[in-house]
Amino acid sequence: MASPESGAPVDASTLQRWLSDGCEIALLDVREAGLAGEGRPFLAVNAPYSRLELAVPSLVPRRTTRVVLLDGGEEDSRIGRLSARRLAAAGYVDVRVLAGGAPAWGASGRTLFQGVNLPSKTFGELAEHRYGVPHVGADALRAMQASGVPLLLLDGRTLAEHRKMTIPGSVPVPNGELARRWAAVAPAPDVPVVVHCAGRTRSIVGAQILRDMGVANPVYALENGTQGWALAGHALERGSGRGLPAAPPKSASPAASGAAIGADEAQAWLDDRGRTTFVFDVRTEEEVRTRTLAGATHAPGGQLIQATDHWIGTRHARVLLVDDDGLRAPVVARWLRRLGFEARAVAAGIDAPLRVPPVERVPIDVLPRPAPASLADARLGGGHAVIDLRPSMTYRQGHAGDAAWSTRSRVVAEASRAGLRRPVLLVADEPGVAALAALDLREAGVNEISWASAQDLLEAGWPEVATPDRPSDADAVDYLFFVHDRHDGNLEAARRYLEWETGLVEQCHPDELATFRLDAA
Repeated sequence: MASPESGAPVDASTLQRWLSDGCEIALLDVREAGLAGEGRPFLAVNAPYSRLELAVPSLVPRRTTRVVLLDGGEEDSRIGRLSARRLAAAGYVDVRVLAGGAPAWGASGRTLFQGVNLPSKTFGELAEHRYGVPHVGADALRAMQASGVPLLLLDGRTLAEHRKMTIPGSVPVPNGELARRWAAVAPAPDVPVVVHCAGRTRSIVGAQILRDMGVANPVYALENGTQGWALAGHALERGSGRGLPAAPPKSASPAASGAAIGADEAQAWLDDRGRTTFVFDVRTEEEVRTRTLAGATHAPGGQLIQATDHWIGTRHARVLLVDDDGLRAPVVARWLRRLGFEARAVAAGIDAPLRVPPVERVPIDVLPRPAPASLADARLGGGHAVIDLRPSMTYRQGHAGDAAWSTRSRVVAEASRAGLRRPVLLVADEPGVAALAALDLREAGVNEISWASAQDLLEAGWPEVATPDRPSDADAVDYLFFVHDRHDGNLEAARRYLEWETGLVEQCHPDELATFRLDAA
């Protein structure tokens, strides 16, 4: 096993070769999400140092996988080295750091991409052209609605996104549920069907799922989704109370079931210690809570297609998908194969007799959590340095007046400003995030560390303040403004986002586009 000091440098040309050699590799950008989203390699998966040991075991479950870490280069090469040491301590035996970080990748002639979910977003643009997915613009859709002609409008996003904002009159059917619930919403064969999302990808994918299913209706993707609708001057519906349409009784499709592999073949994948195999239950959260396959990870099918890098950190890994109807998993598997993954649905789904190895979590010490009376005494005594590790936008909305905002990568510097001999109280939404930051603080010489939730502090009488401009935009390194602000009515952010999305393909190198397997529809 590699020593905790491992993390040999690898140059950009070697990394380019490794990404295309067909062997498993994980390229992890360990910067915070805002920094990573301003420029990273096409195939990099964001695993911020703040959550590193919590996130990586799920993203890269096999400890012998090649891992290359990416940081900010000369601006902040410390994070790459620290991350390599943490992963080596967690049992990862082949961890390298890209020499020169993100700037070196750009200097090698490759694009540093902005944004999130890069492969899936790029794939959506390619799929639209490859399959000739018809689309309709916002004004045309509005005219169709005003004319009173029959029309079925489907929102292919999550129910939470639908309720935040949607096109007026849409029915929420996440893309991963279309195969299961289409029969419940299917109109007469001559009625047009329009699928929308917030931007482009899920509109395109949802429309093509219906076309792949052979529905008789004319099917369209709404061009630019809710953002295009708002940019055209039309009002969005907010707070929709509509739920998913009831699913018909389960009766597996013979065609869909035939696309699945049997339990013996699936188990052979799982037993192969030289390869990584992810297992995902693609059904709804409610279904998974009721019953699932032991060891499977919940990944709603539509979101798995939309954001593969949220669940899969190992390139060239295998993927097994399960459901309980033989409908949804084969559809999602087909799209993952188009995205370039070796993916299959499992016959018998969650009832398959599979032995799925559990994810090996990294042991993390539990920090003491003071009782309310102790927190009240700490507030009155003023002896603690209080550091808030929650998301920057949450901190802006309200935090304990004495708390400074920080991330794990900056927590030692923040504690140093207060004096490393002072006890530190970390504020976090979950104990694991605080415990990881405490590792760095202890190494810096801080001996007394505890954690509390923001609610704990409120209940102990700590006054809460809002600071809308603090941390500053420049300091809020965990937040990618042009991606997130578009959902809060920022039309300029929406324009930037749509320009980014439609411009992805032309930025790609040929071997990045070769990742995909766009079969005939």
